[in-house]
Amino acid sequence: MSSAVQCDGVWKRYGRQPRGIKELLVGRHKADDSRYSREWALRDINFAVERGSAFGIVGHNGTGKSTLLSLLLGTIPPDRGNIRMHGRVASMLELGAGFHPELTGRENIFLYGSILGMSLTEIRNNLDKIIGFSELDGAIDNQIRTYSSGMIARLGFSTIAHTPVDILLIDEVLAVGDSHFQEKCGQYLQDFKARQGTLVIVSHDMEALAEMCDSGICLNMGHVLVQGSISNVLSEYEAVMTMSRREPKQICKE
Repeated sequence: MSSAVQCDGVWKRYGRQPRGIKELLVGRHKADDSRYSREWALRDINFAVERGSAFGIVGHNGTGKSTLLSLLLGTIPPDRGNIRMHGRVASMLELGAGFHPELTGRENIFLYGSILGMSLTEIRNNLDKIIGFSELDGAIDNQIRTYSSGMIARLGFSTIAHTPVDILLIDEVLAVGDSHFQEKCGQYLQDFKARQGTLVIVSHDMEALAEMCDSGICLNMGHVLVQGSISNVLSEYEAVMTMSRREPKQICKE
């Protein structure tokens, strides 16, 4: 199978600028290379994700998972290395982040769809499907400011689910709404894979990753600690977290 995502020797440095006159004059005190103060957010990241598969990314907080997703999405560039995304990309990083509170749900579908790169024709052709999937028919012409956070997430997921993309980047958005709607979301992601769509998922939900993903990586201090089958990656991550709980400082050392 061909790769949908290719990450070759990628490095990303934390953007640090002097924060005041003192630092400009005398410089910054050199911090230890710890979880939240290291120079490089990511170091020499290499992996490939096959088309039609799901790839999980795990690691403790501050290890570079969200930075990696931002690099894959293209919102920030790598300092070294190359990233190749073969296909149209969308992200489920913060559902409904592009919604305007004074617009109705229906109007926000057009707004959010445009942000996601859909044409006006594509949005119109999928409008009824988006509304139907969200199950918000009775509230779709109300202003978004009257929606609950769960309703906003539903509409955001539904809009993305009907965007014609090849690669979906997901950051912890695996459970939206009540149990019934969560099942719909899970089934959509499985169907997306079956249509040769590619998923890249960051999550702390080990059970969901084990069920959804085929392969993955475990990040530690900005580098790949282990990669391969999702079962091996999750086992290594559990071992790292167990060690971290026993020896809190150990995880922050090379």
